[in-house]
Amino acid sequence: MTSHPPRTISLNARIERWPIAGTFTISRGAKTEAAVVVAEVSRDGLTGRGECVPYPRYGETPEASLQAIQALQEPLAGGMDRGALQARMAAGAARNALDCALLDLEAKLARERIWNLLGRPAPTPRTTAYTISLGTPEAMAEATARAAQRQLLKIKLGGEGDGARIAAVRKAAPASELIVDANEAWTEDNLAANLSACADAGVTLIEQPLPAGKDEALSRIKRAVAVCADESVHDRASLEGLRGRYDAVNIKLDKTGGLTEALAMADAARALDFEIMIGCMVATSLSMAPAMLIAQAARFVDLDGPLLLARDREHGLRYEDSLVYPPDAALWG
Repeated sequence: MTSHPPRTISLNARIERWPIAGTFTISRGAKTEAAVVVAEVSRDGLTGRGECVPYPRYGETPEASLQAIQALQEPLAGGMDRGALQARMAAGAARNALDCALLDLEAKLARERIWNLLGRPAPTPRTTAYTISLGTPEAMAEATARAAQRQLLKIKLGGEGDGARIAAVRKAAPASELIVDANEAWTEDNLAANLSACADAGVTLIEQPLPAGKDEALSRIKRAVAVCADESVHDRASLEGLRGRYDAVNIKLDKTGGLTEALAMADAARALDFEIMIGCMVATSLSMAPAMLIAQAARFVDLDGPLLLARDREHGLRYEDSLVYPPDAALWG
């Protein structure tokens, strides 16, 4: 009598810590490692993987995210699919890891690439931004000079003194396209001056200049540079309230709760005439791989997380200068 492997899904999850090359600094502080949570779902001898980065800004921790994932072992064994996952679990990092793991497993079981199963275009290489951490104008200029050959640079700003920072960065990289990320550090009082400094430096896009929930001034001020929502936008439900304040939205899978919602959100955002940016946290290529499907229709791609690590995981994405290539099946999807 032939025996068959079990068809129920088993779950394994763990916290991993990946050292950052040097220090990654934004307006909220600095860190030297990326703490990620990896979810693995297995069936019929095949395993799908997903990775998330819990973010303290949203009240998330690696430990709590791990517990939230582990709590779904029984529902998964009972047949919970991606659709049921969306309804059962709130958007956020934990759901992202599980959603992407289930997608990876679907692809492996079907012996197909996931974009074919989802009816999406096959991803092609895209130009990704490279991040310059927040620091003094002199330190940021030095870091920028080392990356000045890259086509697109993302500059972390922090409020006071940002005019000097962006001027120093532009001098160090005269040919690069610049986008900046203020991480909610500006105020209504310095908004106009900082917008003007960015315009003078030829900046193309400014991410989240004002704190989420305190960004009304964006609807009243004239500006020469497009503004992108990050902390102010999470999933489709948050899009409508951004009209009139933002020109673009930064889609991150850790905010949307996975690729399933991210794809739907990107479609909805385009229907509302928002430009699309696909962003990331500092993480390994396993976090970046699903985002490559969003990157295909994004005006701005910021998937440099693995480049900021001291090392990446096996079968990581291929980066050549500013180009990032789609994932091999050995990594994801």
